Amino acid sequence: MTDNSRYLLRGEVLSFNDDPGEGDTPAPDSLSHYPDGALLIENGRISAVGHHEQLTSRAPADAKHIDYRGKLLMPGFIDPHVHYAQLDIMASYGRQLLDWLNEYTFPEECRFTQRAHADAVAEAFLDQLIEAGTTTAQVFCTSHPNSVDAFFSASQRRGMRMLAGKVLMDRHAPEALLDPPGGGIDDSERLIADWHGRDRLSYSLTPRFAPTSSREQLDATGGVLRNAPDLYLQTHLSENPGEIAWVAELFPDCQDYLAVYEHFNLVGPRSTFAHGIHLDQDMRHRLAERGSNIAFCPSSNLFLGSGLFDRLACREAGLNISLASDIGAGTELSGLGSLKAAYQVGQLLGQPLTAWQGFYQLTLGNARALHLQDAIGHFAPGSEADLVVLDPAATPLLKRRTARSGSLVERLFALMMLGDERAVHATWINGRTYQG
Repeated sequence: MTDNSRYLLRGEVLSFNDDPGEGDTPAPDSLSHYPDGALLIENGRISAVGHHEQLTSRAPADAKHIDYRGKLLMPGFIDPHVHYAQLDIMASYGRQLLDWLNEYTFPEECRFTQRAHADAVAEAFLDQLIEAGTTTAQVFCTSHPNSVDAFFSASQRRGMRMLAGKVLMDRHAPEALLDPPGGGIDDSERLIADWHGRDRLSYSLTPRFAPTSSREQLDATGGVLRNAPDLYLQTHLSENPGEIAWVAELFPDCQDYLAVYEHFNLVGPRSTFAHGIHLDQDMRHRLAERGSNIAFCPSSNLFLGSGLFDRLACREAGLNISLASDIGAGTELSGLGSLKAAYQVGQLLGQPLTAWQGFYQLTLGNARALHLQDAIGHFAPGSEADLVVLDPAATPLLKRRTARSGSLVERLFALMMLGDERAVHATWINGRTYQG
């Protein structure tokens, strides 16, 4: 749904044009910053961005002026790896990955045989995303086709740009979650026909991870991807040592975990591999050569004790990185919370995340990883009007810290470390506002 009204939004405007680099000072021309800026929105798209004084004279007479002075306007946050069906098992007492799946995840996902339940959780999940300022996500549904129909239907009603797919899983899980022979691919092809490319929706083929798909299912998934290269693919890779050992037992003919996906032609420019903690540099280079991306899920990695993601090793290999929440093992849907956890992981490895790099990643960086930079992730004439309005004085503590911040980067870092959903004053999706 698009709002065909015209709006002129006034406030501090920040958008990245390119990767700012790892230094304390952003690379030249990597960002656009207007302390008293404005966005002109027409028919759900950004038609102009710049200084407020200059845009006021260009605004159509019927444009609605909205004053966000004292707030920070940024492109909507993007979450490239999240499980909507796990919303209600967040904060379940810690287990490591394989125990987590068996004790919490699989029983919870069995509930999605019921369409009414899937509808209710999809609605709640999307409401939570919007409250967190997240306007686009790449989402795991469950192995039940109606979980995908429920999610895409709810996303379409809100006019959201979303990527999602049915989990493919035909072994090593409860019977209620397993695809029948051939059924997972048949269901996926029906869902692709119904939803891929419809409005702002895209389909991601979604084998859960190598252990829960037979060779036949992985091979068939690779065949679908070869025949429709505009589809996305999402799965998991090298999250946990126990998982890696299990993959080695199941696929003894493959040199490593990544080689399983390579063998079945699942590694490509639209492939997202969640976690990628325990990779060697050869594996990182192989992923980079194929243009794939690793979704770094810091709060989940800490919560499950999975390990510390070496972000700089991936950058050195030329590997695309995205930043994700991984709900439900992650501890919050807020992108600001993911930034805080990413900074903490980086500190333990001697590679702290700068505010420049963090906010770039949440916006343009994640958009690039998903090949969506022409539509979202930064403010440019013609881009879709998805944005978040942040309040740097949303809480008493944040207000005090912001008052002591002498520069933009200090204020951004305070939002990284002290911000949460309360700092989201409003979220705009496709030219429509959702006010907090």
